[in-house]
Amino acid sequence: MRYSITITGKVQGVWFRNYTKEKADELGICGFVKNLADGSVYCEAEGTPQNLELFADWCGIGSPLSEVKSVNVERKDDTGYTGFAIERNP
Repeated sequence: MRYSITITGKVQGVWFRNYTKEKADELGICGFVKNLADGSVYCEAEGTPQNLELFADWCGIGSPLSEVKSVNVERKDDTGYTGFAIERNP
C-alpha cells in the first residue's frame, strides 16, 4: 500500500524532512519526502497498512519546531520503493 501525503503549515526550515526520514526508517516505510515551492512538504510512503497509518498520524505532528496546519492523504498503488530518501530541489 502507498500513501501520497501533502503537509501544510510551518513545515519548511524546521527539519521536517529529516525527522520524516527518521520516522519512516523507524517504521520500515519506503518512499521519499520533499519540499514544494508553495511551502508545503510532499511524501510518498509505502509500507504495511498499520505502519502507514502511524506514519500519516506522525505527519500531523511533525518535527519539534513545525506547526502543521493540514495533512492530505491519498491511497495509491504501490510503486516498489526500496528505501526512504530526502529529495532536494534542483
